[in-house]
Amino acid sequence: MLRNRHLLAVIISVVLIINLGIGYNVYSETKESPDDSYSTIYKFMYVLQKVRKEYVDSDKVTYKSLIKGALKGMLRELDPFCSYMEPEGFKELVEDTEGREFGGIGIVVTFRNHVLEVIAPMEDTPGFKAGIKPGDLILSIDGQPTVNMTLDDCVKLLKGEPGTSVTMTIYRESEDVKKDVTIERANIEISTVKGTKIIEDGIGYLRITQFNMPTAEKLDDALKKLKDLNMKALVLDLRGNPGGLLTSAVDVCSRFIDNKELVVSTEGRLSAQNKEYRSQRCDKYLNIKIGILVDGNSASASEIVAGCLQDHKKAILIGDKTFGKGSVQTIYALPENGGAIRLTTAKYYTPSRRVIHENGIEPDIKIPVSMKTMDKIYTQRLTYSGVVKPEGANTVKDVQLERAIEVLKGICLFSKANGE
Repeated sequence: MLRNRHLLAVIISVVLIINLGIGYNVYSETKESPDDSYSTIYKFMYVLQKVRKEYVDSDKVTYKSLIKGALKGMLRELDPFCSYMEPEGFKELVEDTEGREFGGIGIVVTFRNHVLEVIAPMEDTPGFKAGIKPGDLILSIDGQPTVNMTLDDCVKLLKGEPGTSVTMTIYRESEDVKKDVTIERANIEISTVKGTKIIEDGIGYLRITQFNMPTAEKLDDALKKLKDLNMKALVLDLRGNPGGLLTSAVDVCSRFIDNKELVVSTEGRLSAQNKEYRSQRCDKYLNIKIGILVDGNSASASEIVAGCLQDHKKAILIGDKTFGKGSVQTIYALPENGGAIRLTTAKYYTPSRRVIHENGIEPDIKIPVSMKTMDKIYTQRLTYSGVVKPEGANTVKDVQLERAIEVLKGICLFSKANGE
């Protein structure tokens, strides 16, 4: 009898061990599944209740504050452009969209590697005049560290009433300099087409600083002026252009490609997010040879224009790979006046189905330039617009522009030899 009891105990132990092993394997598989809603939500609820019950300061653990923090963290984990907006912030966004006047300093920013970075300052704005440069890292705004902020939070701090000031702590890697910069906000008005001129041998030049509503109309004026000066080819400078309106980019492309040609498309997970944007009927400049200058600070709408004209074989791209900002954000209002979320819902595709976002557009002729040299080129470039004439500007060699002129001259000679 004793022996039988001992055998039964051994059998039970073995069964328990086997069951524990099976249970462990099932649990492990469940734990490792990245999309197991039950176990993941259970973990979230466990932590939520643990925090509410045992965190030392009870006034900090209301459901409202904890869920708000969870929403912010969840969206920040996706990409720098996703964010949660509290009711007041959402209200301000709606007012801005409806045309409420606000002041700013005229810089375009994004998060890269969790650090707030300047894509480019807009010309003739307070930020530009204060010497803010592409690639500057903004460590704090009015004493508040940017590291744990959303992009919306940062932009909100930079905006304000015209005439008020904002202080930023910036770090400039090219000079290994950290400093505070105080800038007075102003109403931002941008002149987007600059530097229109014939450089040499019928090679025209113009620069688009940003894409906004009047850009295509101003481009028409510039192209007409160059055409009257017997332009044979065009250098379109998009270096340092941070982007702007999608509709403006489509309008600009429409000048150089046939009607109803694909400019760019968007694709997301839902069919409603899949759209095509095609060229419009307008004055055309189909036979102009075009060289487009791009660099790592050419972003968003600039990349749409560069990618479109490159894919349609209407332009040769010269310079360096572009920034790689090509995603679509949709704002969804939350119920019961709970604010809103900004969610990335689609990506931009060039006509040949290249993904712009995080990839950028590769130039046909790659000519990298150091950040320090590019800063000097940006400053020298202003002499074409009559904005400033810095001392020693003509000593900076713009190798990208020189190569563009050289390439366009060659194309013009080839076309002439073939009777085109």
